[in-house]
Amino acid sequence: MSSERPWVQRRGLLMAVAAPSGAGKTTLCVRMTQRFERLRYAISYTTRKPRVGEVDGEHYHFVDTARFKRMVSEGAFLEWAEVHGNFYGTPRAEVEAMRDQGIDVLLDMDVQGVETIRSLGVAGVFCLILPPSYEVLRDRLVTRGKDSEDEIERRLTIAVKEIARIDLFDYVIVNDDLEEAARTLESVIRAEHARRDHIDRGWFRGAFFP
Repeated sequence: MSSERPWVQRRGLLMAVAAPSGAGKTTLCVRMTQRFERLRYAISYTTRKPRVGEVDGEHYHFVDTARFKRMVSEGAFLEWAEVHGNFYGTPRAEVEAMRDQGIDVLLDMDVQGVETIRSLGVAGVFCLILPPSYEVLRDRLVTRGKDSEDEIERRLTIAVKEIARIDLFDYVIVNDDLEEAARTLESVIRAEHARRDHIDRGWFRGAFFP
């Protein structure tokens, strides 16, 4: 229970944010961790190579394929998937430990991962970040200069399939203007905090029905 908000008593939220590659999901997620003190990343495991500036244990846990598959067999992941030829997994123990401490857990993930979590019946808040159009998404992928033309086409093909799974999500946020999209995502988190089932019933009875 927070000493600053005595009416709040809850297990941490599970906030899953997904988007097609290039929609601006990671930038939005970083902004949310800066705006909410008790919102933290669950650091995923991946078999892909680190990009420039990425730090092991901060951005991802970078492991080889053999170790990743061993972790899968041990049930170490809440969900895992192969995306763009690499494996990604969300560590179960880390997520549960943070939620038990009342910390909101932010999952920066792909649509396939959301589908897996949904199929397992895991309760959470699921947000889809979209670009304003297919053409804008293509321009963003080209402008960032990280991928070859063939890779860009592959990512666009996957993006169309991912966007078609809109029914998996509770909220859809179009990232046309980054700051406006950030305000909308922030509003979603604040609204979820205000849900009735997060109110400490003991405080409620004592405060209003002495």
